[in-house]
Amino acid sequence: MPNEIGNNSGSPVVADSGKKKWITCGILLLVNLLNYMDRYTIVGVMSRLQPFFNIDDKQKGLLQTVFIVFYMIFAPLFGYLGDRYNRKMLMLTGIVIWIMAVFASSFCENEHFYLFMLCRGIVGIGEASYSTIAPTILSDLFVGGMRSRILMMFYFAIPVGSGLGFIGGSKIALWTESWQWGVRFSPIIGIACLLLMIFFLEEPVRGSCEGARQSGDNASLWEDVKYLLSVKSFCIVTVASTAALFSIGAMSWWTPDFIKYSYGVTHKLAELPEDDKSSIDFIFGVITCCAGIVGVSIGSVVSRAWKEGKSIFRDHASEKADVYICALSMFIALPFLYCAIYFAGHSTNASLVLVFFAITSMCLNWAVNVDILMYVVVANRRATALAAQTMIGHMFGDAASPYLIGAISDGMKDDSESISSKFFALQTALYLPTFVLVLAGAFYLFATFHVEEDRMEALFQMDSADNWMHQNATDDMDALIPVNQDTEGGHEHPINPPENAETA
Repeated sequence: MPNEIGNNSGSPVVADSGKKKWITCGILLLVNLLNYMDRYTIVGVMSRLQPFFNIDDKQKGLLQTVFIVFYMIFAPLFGYLGDRYNRKMLMLTGIVIWIMAVFASSFCENEHFYLFMLCRGIVGIGEASYSTIAPTILSDLFVGGMRSRILMMFYFAIPVGSGLGFIGGSKIALWTESWQWGVRFSPIIGIACLLLMIFFLEEPVRGSCEGARQSGDNASLWEDVKYLLSVKSFCIVTVASTAALFSIGAMSWWTPDFIKYSYGVTHKLAELPEDDKSSIDFIFGVITCCAGIVGVSIGSVVSRAWKEGKSIFRDHASEKADVYICALSMFIALPFLYCAIYFAGHSTNASLVLVFFAITSMCLNWAVNVDILMYVVVANRRATALAAQTMIGHMFGDAASPYLIGAISDGMKDDSESISSKFFALQTALYLPTFVLVLAGAFYLFATFHVEEDRMEALFQMDSADNWMHQNATDDMDALIPVNQDTEGGHEHPINPPENAETA
């Protein structure tokens, strides 16, 4: 019988008035940061990894594709289990798999590239367990404005972790003269995170912070799928985020190499020294971190102000603000990204400045996109919904794009293998993901026709009050709502639920 609530003993876990809730939140934020650090340490050590295994651009892109394929296959499984079983134990299992796979990959010999690729794929299993479950725990700890702010901090990890991965992997590989140690530093930190989760992380009751009166739900996977297909805004936003992931996945994987080629072309170099490669990785890492913090912050703050009709949005409050912000992020990023690619052959510095603004724009929607999912889907199906969106997004998005761009780049190179040949081939290939941003923005706009209706339907199904737009509400810093289990009906219900949930 599935443990419908999620703690080890089968009874509800209720955080105290603040301390345990914030400890759990801090641990989840830290592990998410490490998650993205590890994902991009490979990019930071790629200049050493590629000659070590003697691989071309297509095989280099295949590394990311294999990782994403494993990730998207196992994300739905963990999402399904995460709505029914102990979420803490599922995450711990995934992190152990991740640590072991990363360590194993660093011991592969140069003639065993496909074994290395398999290890990177297994890393995706571990990361799938965490990324599909952790946001649902945060959504059960916080609601309303506080949830939006927590998700904003949680998704800082994407650009900040990616940037630290570029920097850490590159610098450690340079200092040790070994790409292996550039890869190993993240699982070493992962062991410390694993211990923190074992001893300090506690799991809340599903939907408790919203006062949801739903059962733990023993519905089949097919019933979950039918439900998700009925939520129009979820389906449309999933298509939009898939198009965004296609572009972002290609750019995050190939931009560091593209900037290196740009530097070589503009300085008329036949070969880039390792010190210059490491410096470019460092600069790109800093740009990614800073742009990500700015972008995620602006996206979340502006979205919240727009929903509440505050600041410049006074008298113009809109419950569709989140999808508008997501659409704007795509349309704003497009010209910056196009110009960054176009001018890279003339000025590397100008290209880097434009890349900063492009990344900032693309990061506007990271936290907001997940916030949309959390309020249009009922509480006991959120992990499945996030997993489904993850699987589809990666299957048609960033699983395909790095390999596709690498294949196009290889096909356009001449036989000289010069830096200029590599640069112009990759430059042409990168125009493809740039224009896919138009599709992403268009589908986000399409979602505005359904998001309000779907949010209200989710509240109705959970028998939960709509406190989202209360202007005088305070932050939801109080204890989680204790929940009783109705043994006869199998329903969870709050003990003395508050008249007004704190949401703003």
